Amino acid sequence: MKKILLAGVLLLSCAAMVKADVEFAYDAGAEVVSAYIWRGQYNGGLSFQPDLEVGYDGDLTSFRVGVWGNIGASDWRFKRGLATYVNEDGDEIDPNTRFMPELDVMLNFSVVGLSVGMNHYYYCDGSNFLSWKKDAELFDADGNVNTTSTTELWAGYSFEHFFDVDAYINWYTTVAGNDFVWNEDGEAKRAWSSYIELGYNYNWEDLGLTFGGQLGISPWASDLYGNSKFAVTNISLRLEKSFDLDVCSLSLFAQGSLNPDGVNKENAYIKGSGDEKLYNQKLNGVIGVGVWF
Repeated sequence: MKKILLAGVLLLSCAAMVKADVEFAYDAGAEVVSAYIWRGQYNGGLSFQPDLEVGYDGDLTSFRVGVWGNIGASDWRFKRGLATYVNEDGDEIDPNTRFMPELDVMLNFSVVGLSVGMNHYYYCDGSNFLSWKKDAELFDADGNVNTTSTTELWAGYSFEHFFDVDAYINWYTTVAGNDFVWNEDGEAKRAWSSYIELGYNYNWEDLGLTFGGQLGISPWASDLYGNSKFAVTNISLRLEKSFDLDVCSLSLFAQGSLNPDGVNKENAYIKGSGDEKLYNQKLNGVIGVGVWF
């Protein structure tokens, strides 16, 4: 399957490059956000998020390879709550992580609005950078997950190319790493966690404002998105103001997100709790500033 996908991407790329001129392109910048919100989920507090992508752009096609990072203020004191233990050599091991930034590697290719790509999410906690373990190998002898990283493949379509509407639909599926569900026999099985995202942006050019909305759906049971069946897991609204400067562009934005799956008055807003509880909060918001070159 992977070979077929790669061959298809290469053929599409070659065909598009023959028909259209291409040129080197890049996107570079960073954001400072009040909270790290991913697909409607709270993933951390105050954070610095750098982003770099390089590739090419053509009349009909584009290609990008990029890296994205997250360094949160709370990462410096993050603890997973695991007990210390003594290894075979008699050394006391503390498995807790007190500094766990995130490093993502991205690859995507698009032609006339149709896109395919890969995202790899790695957390700097000492586990393997890549993990393609099978179901039974996800856990060690003590029942701990062997890796915290995940890898997903995705495909999507942008309606802007043919319909002049800034709207899109993307499908993401996790294919490797820390992704599982428990079956009726109490065994951990690969979940193939998936996420369908529909998005729309409206640009007020005269005011330099962009209003955007996203709808996120998890089509089947997934521990990653916290649902046991088909569920809408994210409804987000975002307002952004951009400023074009001589050497860069500056953006100010605010976003609110609601996970309507199982929401109630106890989990919509969890007052005065730390990160370990906020991960379960259903209503989240973020404000931030970004600089792009």
